[in-house]
Amino acid sequence: MLHVFTVFADWLTYQVFGFPPDTAVSNGLHFFIEDTSKILVLLVILIYCISILRANLDVERVRNYLQGKHRATGYLLGATFGAITPFCSCSSIPLFMGFVSARIPIGVTLSFLVSSPLINEVVVIMLGSALGIKFTLSYIAAGLLLGIIAGAVLDQLNASRWLQPFLAEAYQNASNGQDTPASASTVNPLSFSQRHEFAVNETKTIVKRIWIWVIAGVGIGAFIHGFVPAQWFEQNLSQGQWWTVPVATISAIPIYTNATGIVPIMASLIDKGMPLGTTLAFCMGAVAVSLPEFMMLKQVMQWRLLAILVGYLFVAISVVGWLFNAFY
Repeated sequence: MLHVFTVFADWLTYQVFGFPPDTAVSNGLHFFIEDTSKILVLLVILIYCISILRANLDVERVRNYLQGKHRATGYLLGATFGAITPFCSCSSIPLFMGFVSARIPIGVTLSFLVSSPLINEVVVIMLGSALGIKFTLSYIAAGLLLGIIAGAVLDQLNASRWLQPFLAEAYQNASNGQDTPASASTVNPLSFSQRHEFAVNETKTIVKRIWIWVIAGVGIGAFIHGFVPAQWFEQNLSQGQWWTVPVATISAIPIYTNATGIVPIMASLIDKGMPLGTTLAFCMGAVAVSLPEFMMLKQVMQWRLLAILVGYLFVAISVVGWLFNAFY
């Protein structure tokens, strides 16, 4: 099936637009057409199918379920819930506030916040098709581990005291039992037509939110593929020098994208010879440590907590990058 997109890109690039093969422009354009069409079509199909399965997911029930769990279990469940929900770093902030107000331990909530932008079902699908199942499983494990460790560390530091006052007060009141926890909600099973309607609306919502990042990500990937010589990567980065990993993480901070838009860039960088761990550090930094995200987080966190979270993510992502460079 995927061969159809190659044929389509061949036809559009070489016949309709008339570009000769094996030039920088034609290679970049071919990459852009093939990957954009493939990703968008697969996204529509797969998001619809996943939304059908997720139609009866009740966020309130999940929140109530997390309240009574052992801390270690809570970190794992918080990170996992972040991984299976289609929120980017900014759209997960309102849910973060809801979790805090619902007296879920701050570490569990931060586990969710860290893993949510790094992993979602769309990214898993795209990574699997672009880089293989082994790398995808390793990436998922790394993203979950980053969330779990973040929760445990910040719980030990009593991070709730560094929330913005209005949110810290809500958390303290809830912890003291001044708020009545929400009762477990009941979800009536939906009919197939209702599930179909939900899936269609969910697909439209998600695609509208991410299509621009797909275009931007593939566009950058196409430029790298067509115009950046492989020799540059081979000469400067192919040896996996230790310093390239933290530099890649820092250089990604001004960028704002989501994990969906970053996958095509990863594929192009790796194809050009950039080490896997260095590429991963750059892409995880763009997704999890972006400047726009932390400007929004300032609305719910004090500077000290933001600084600790940024420092943790910088160190953790660098370690992940070094490990991937060593073992892949």
